[in-house]
Amino acid sequence: MLERFWSAAAQGRAMAEGRLDPVDMAEAYLEAAAPRPDIYARLTADRARFEAMAARTRLLDGLGRGPLDGVALSWKDLFDTAGTVTEAGSLLLAGRTPEHDAEVLENATLAGTVCLGKTHMTELAFSGLGLNPNTATPPNAVTRGLAPGGSSSGAAVSVKLGLAAAAVGSDTGGSVRIPAAWNDVVGLKTTHGRVPTRGVVPLCKRFDTVGPLARSVEDCALVLAALEGRAAPDLRGATLAGARLLVLDGLPFEAIRDAPAAGFAAAVQRLLRAGARIEHMDLPMVAPAMALSGVLFAPEAYGLWQDVIEAAPEKMYPLILQRFRTGAGVSAADYVKAWDDLERYRAEFQAAVAGYDAVLVPTAPILPPDALRLLTDPVYFETENLLALRNTRLANIFGLCALTLPTGEPMCGISLMGKPLREEALLRLGLAAEAALG
Repeated sequence: MLERFWSAAAQGRAMAEGRLDPVDMAEAYLEAAAPRPDIYARLTADRARFEAMAARTRLLDGLGRGPLDGVALSWKDLFDTAGTVTEAGSLLLAGRTPEHDAEVLENATLAGTVCLGKTHMTELAFSGLGLNPNTATPPNAVTRGLAPGGSSSGAAVSVKLGLAAAAVGSDTGGSVRIPAAWNDVVGLKTTHGRVPTRGVVPLCKRFDTVGPLARSVEDCALVLAALEGRAAPDLRGATLAGARLLVLDGLPFEAIRDAPAAGFAAAVQRLLRAGARIEHMDLPMVAPAMALSGVLFAPEAYGLWQDVIEAAPEKMYPLILQRFRTGAGVSAADYVKAWDDLERYRAEFQAAVAGYDAVLVPTAPILPPDALRLLTDPVYFETENLLALRNTRLANIFGLCALTLPTGEPMCGISLMGKPLREEALLRLGLAAEAALG
C-alpha cells in the first residue's frame, strides 16, 4: 500500500477529503509492522483500531479534529502508554506498565492521531548509535549492516520504511537528529521546556526534550502542534530570500568524514542559490562550553538512575552501564560550577548569533558506523558515539531548537539551529530550505 509512504500531512488531507480511510491505513501499518519486532518493541493494535474507527466516524460526520485526525504515529518506548508496557529499552524496567498516557500522547490523541505502538531505542536513551543488544537494534533503513542512530532508533526507521506516517522521539544530546540524519528523514529537536515531559522516562531532566521525526518539515510542524495541543503554525510563504545563515566553523568540522563534509557543502551551495546570505564564523565560547558535557550529562543521568542501576547492573549492556557510571565521580561543586559557566557561555553565544536566522552545522561529522563492529570493539563504540553526538549536542548545550534535513548525500544531514522557543520561525526557514535542497 503506497499510501504508507505518503507524508503525514498528505494523509491527513486525503482523510479529511474522504479519499483515504483511517481504518485502512491503520490496518496497513499494523500488517506491515507485525513482522518487524526489530523495529517495534510492541504494537498497540487494539488501541490503534479503536482510534482509527473513531477518526473515521468523526471525519464522515464532518467533525475532524485537525490536520492529523486519523493519521498513525509510532512512539519511542519511553513515552508512557496506559496499560501498555513501557521499558525505555532496558531490562531494568522489564514489565513496567504505566496507568496513564504521557501528556504528549494525551494531547496527540485528542488531536485525532492513531497510536500504532512503541519503537525500540537505545537503553535508557544514553547513546547516539542506536545499538541495543539487550532488546533489539533496528536496522539502518538506508544501508544494511550500519547502525541506525539513537537513541530514537526505531522511531526514525519506522518512518523511513513506511511503518508509521511520523514518529515521536526524544532528544537529550542528539537522539532525534542523529537517527533522522542517518535514515534520511527530517527531525526536530525542540527547545528544552517547551514540550511537556510528564510521563516521559527521563535521562537528564535539564536537557531532555520531545520532538518529531517525519518525512517533511510540514509533518514535523503538524506533529509538534499535536504534541502541544495547539493549532498548527502557518508556514505559507516561507522563503530563503534574504535569510542570514551562519556556518559555525571550527569544532563542528574537526575530524569530519568526507561524505558528511561533501553533503553539507553541497547543501550550503543550494541554500545560497535560493537566496540565503551565508556567513562563516568560529565562536570562541563553543569549545569551552562543549567541554562541560562530561560534567553535566552523565552525573545527572547517573544521579537519576543509580539506585535502579546498582540494584541489578548485570541487566545492562556493559558499554551503556559504563557511560552512566562515569557520572559517579563528578563532585557536586564541579557540577554546580559547570552550570554556572554554561549559563555565561549561553548568553555569549546568543549575543554572537543574534543577527542570524539560523546557525548551520553538519548534523553528524560521521556516517553511521558498522553495527557488528560496535558490538565487538568497545574503543570503536566509544569514539564513534562521541563523534556522532558532538555536533547535535551543540543545540542541547546552548539551549536551542534545531532541525535536521537530508542533504541528498545518503545518511548525511544538515542542521539548522534556531533561537530558543522560536520553533515556528525555524520551521518556516526549514520549509524553504527543504524546497531548496530538493
